[in-house]
Amino acid sequence: MKKYSIIILLILTLAFCSFGCGKKESTETTAETQTTAAVVEAALGDGTYSATFKTDNSMFHVNEVYGDKGTLTVKDGQMSIHIVMPSQNVLNLFAGTAEDAQKEGASLIQPTTETVKYDDGTSEEVYAFDVPVPYLDKEFDCALIGKKGVWYDHKVSVSNPVKTVADGTYTMKVTMTGGSGKASIQSPANITVKNGKYYADIVWSSTHYEYMTVNDVKYEKTNKEGNSTMTIPIEPDKDMPVSALTTAMSQPHLIDYVLHFDSTSLQAK
Repeated sequence: MKKYSIIILLILTLAFCSFGCGKKESTETTAETQTTAAVVEAALGDGTYSATFKTDNSMFHVNEVYGDKGTLTVKDGQMSIHIVMPSQNVLNLFAGTAEDAQKEGASLIQPTTETVKYDDGTSEEVYAFDVPVPYLDKEFDCALIGKKGVWYDHKVSVSNPVKTVADGTYTMKVTMTGGSGKASIQSPANITVKNGKYYADIVWSSTHYEYMTVNDVKYEKTNKEGNSTMTIPIEPDKDMPVSALTTAMSQPHLIDYVLHFDSTSLQAK
């Protein structure tokens, strides 16, 4: 009798543990999903943003007109990013792996057609896609199929969301670190927004700066009199490493700085 009681007690214990563990896992999963949505709402809020879209392959990228940017939309804690492609070679995308994209009932992301105008005056019809974004600043799966009819796995990420503003002229506060601390720049800086891209007029406290470099691209001084001024592309709310050549010393020196533009201080002129 005692033996049977022990067996029954063991069975009940295992059953309770199995039920409890499964319930805990489900609760944790639900809580994680709710937390993710809450973080998105708290950090961004409903609206549209310019965001960086990166991939693991140079053949899969955003059209050059938009750099590496897409339009991120946030609504009720859900995110998606609109990306414009360089051509019509990508026929479909899938929010997941290539294997899952080929399963029956898979929901493929269909393209829309957009006309892109290039700096040389030419234009071209290309495909664009709206990709679901599960989270920011972390890679996720996004498969694609091209004209060859083969699905390929890719990892993509979305980061650095900045509230979308209309094209126009603005001011924005900027801080600078690095160098000897003797030089400074004007803040707020004059900002121009064009096609969703931000450009800043950097006005130095000296007449001796000849040019700046941003991502290895040189930007020459734009004025002949007064303190040195350069117009550079910027990414608000991100630490931007830049360099500036000064002739104030016995020999020209290229000095490294870090700029940080605060998008919350953006004001229309």
